[in-house]
Amino acid sequence: MDKRNETSGADFILLGLFLDMKHIRFFIGAMLVIYIVALTLNFVLILLICVDSHLHTPMYFLLSQLALMDMTLISSTVPKMATNFFSGRRNISRVACGTQIFFFLTLGIAECILITLMSYDRYVAICNPLRYTLIMSQKVCLQMAAIWAGGALTSLAHTAYTMHFPICGSREISHFLCEVMAILKLACDDVSAYEKAVTVTSIVVILIPLSLIMSSYALIFLATLHMKSPEGRDKALATCSSHLTAVCLYYGPAMVVYMRPNSYHNPKLGQVLLVLGPILTPLLNPLIYGLRNKEVVGALRKVLS
Repeated sequence: MDKRNETSGADFILLGLFLDMKHIRFFIGAMLVIYIVALTLNFVLILLICVDSHLHTPMYFLLSQLALMDMTLISSTVPKMATNFFSGRRNISRVACGTQIFFFLTLGIAECILITLMSYDRYVAICNPLRYTLIMSQKVCLQMAAIWAGGALTSLAHTAYTMHFPICGSREISHFLCEVMAILKLACDDVSAYEKAVTVTSIVVILIPLSLIMSSYALIFLATLHMKSPEGRDKALATCSSHLTAVCLYYGPAMVVYMRPNSYHNPKLGQVLLVLGPILTPLLNPLIYGLRNKEVVGALRKVLS
């Protein structure tokens, strides 16, 4: 298509979520309920970790970072989706679209790294308990918090390169958010090389942390088999199983969406998977990591009393 037809200043049009669904208003309402509950649970979790001195440990520091990321991640998608639906205006400016891509990628990459660090923290706590305070020192925890910077730099590069492509013809995005692969479908230039680069980056960002996570939990599982205390073994296995459930819910959709060739890209499947990942995961994480934890429940009872 002729690049002279490109309209760089025009807004994009977000067509929304599941256009052919009959009860779309009920679905959007359910998304808003999930959003409010997720914000409340994550905020309460952060508050408990801050006010209870018993929770001032590396594990709960990482958990507070995860809760903060989840609050920001779900806030980068659901409010705009709901606003567009109820207002009837589906446009989003090029700057706002790039901003949404930036935050979405930053938080996605940062969470991949953070969940990996949390699995390592559990490995050290169970397999090397005597050296835990030495390995997971306060300095190490602060260094771990720098994962925000790593995610921001990577996403900034991808956002800038994605948004520099000229857009010709239709500016309709068949999605409820601005997303890299959806923007590339509208580009005038040949983006096949960059699509491959996105796939390679996704493999590095997803598979390497996932392999480290699985290795950590495999070592934890082997260590629990040699535990003499049945209660300790059951507690460790229960913790690992719940954490692996959260890992599957987060990494599964990301692998399907970003690690498949673009020729096999299905927009409807991508929408379903992005609902499971960035929207449902912030709701489930505080339940899986926090409220199933006896120490967190005890801190909550103290605050309520």
